[in-house]
Amino acid sequence: MPRSWRGGRWLVAVAAGALCILYGAPSRTDVLPEDRADVLGTYYSGGGQDITGMSVLVRKKVGDHVSLSYNHLEDIVSGASIDVRTSGASPYREKRTQDGLNGEFLYGKTTYTLGVTHSYEPDYRSNTASFGISQSMFGDLTTVSMTYHRTWNDVFKMVCLVEDPALDYHCVEKVHDPSAFNGKPEADMDERSYGVGLTQILTRNSIISANFEVITDQGWLSNPYREIVYASPSNSSGFALAPEVDPSTRTSNALGLDYKYFLPWHAALDLQYRYFEDTWHIRAQTAQIGYTQPWHNFTFDGDFRFYTQTHADFYSDLFSAADAQNFESRNRELSSFNSFTVGTGVSYEFHIPHATFLSRSTANFRIDHFLFDYKDFRDLELVDPSKGIVVGSEPLYTVQLNVMQLFFSVWY
Repeated sequence: MPRSWRGGRWLVAVAAGALCILYGAPSRTDVLPEDRADVLGTYYSGGGQDITGMSVLVRKKVGDHVSLSYNHLEDIVSGASIDVRTSGASPYREKRTQDGLNGEFLYGKTTYTLGVTHSYEPDYRSNTASFGISQSMFGDLTTVSMTYHRTWNDVFKMVCLVEDPALDYHCVEKVHDPSAFNGKPEADMDERSYGVGLTQILTRNSIISANFEVITDQGWLSNPYREIVYASPSNSSGFALAPEVDPSTRTSNALGLDYKYFLPWHAALDLQYRYFEDTWHIRAQTAQIGYTQPWHNFTFDGDFRFYTQTHADFYSDLFSAADAQNFESRNRELSSFNSFTVGTGVSYEFHIPHATFLSRSTANFRIDHFLFDYKDFRDLELVDPSKGIVVGSEPLYTVQLNVMQLFFSVWY
């Protein structure tokens, strides 16, 4: 499930996840990645928000044992998700930048990976350090890997000083709320991630991998913008709002399986399954099937993904009172829902004339369509007592999203 804290941030996470598809494939342990440069543009639309993004990746080997890579990412989010709208906040426009530096070091059959990442936006700053080690054995048929990530996050709450309703995003000038977190302008939210993986070549045409991950979160895990909804018969709308309160700790476990089979006609079938659970009593499952087909200079691919999860034990769409229980959240990411994703892409390989220093180049396009079907999160905007639609009886919320990517890659 998305691990974002802020209302609407899961929208950014979807687009950011799409941005990272290009960079996420692991390399073999005894072979360093090829020298490569990528430029990627992405456009996201849905759920009341638009996201435009750009990412650049440059990877270069230094000798026979070291490979370095640098990644710069920017995205601009505008609009207002349903969390923002139902909490009474105005539409906004924000820019996020992220820079990452990684190194891979090959020593015999062992690869060591070190990385640092810094992400900045007006109300969220994050720094991550990562370490990984992988070892191939048994004639390179088996690869074992271990990873560790440590993330330090600073959370802020923005307040608007100057508004202009004529603008799509209303707010012209924002500042940090100086007393948003018990009299302080910021709160801490830290994360640790531990992972182990096993990849096994089964036959000349098939390979399987398994990965297990444990993630621990501690600190401010609530959203300073999001509010719960509770029944208030004295109000004309029949409800009122209050800040959400999440636990300050969370531990998550995830097990993923990936099976690839290479078909006789030079195509590939990919089957994936992932199980997730956490101490907030969320249980989630993901199943995905993908197909890749080369044809001359083109490579076509398509996939379908299904995701389902249960709700957190302190989640409710409508509470009986503002302090009905110790922890309260109306975060739709913590509700029960199903999601379906259909994606397709095409890659075209070509050579740039007179660019003899480039071994090959590709132009790539991909589009993904997401459908989220919520089981216990209702569309509060549709409440209208005059029409007999009272709080708690409004239609369940559904949203459809589209992510489009266009990127170019060169090998040198």
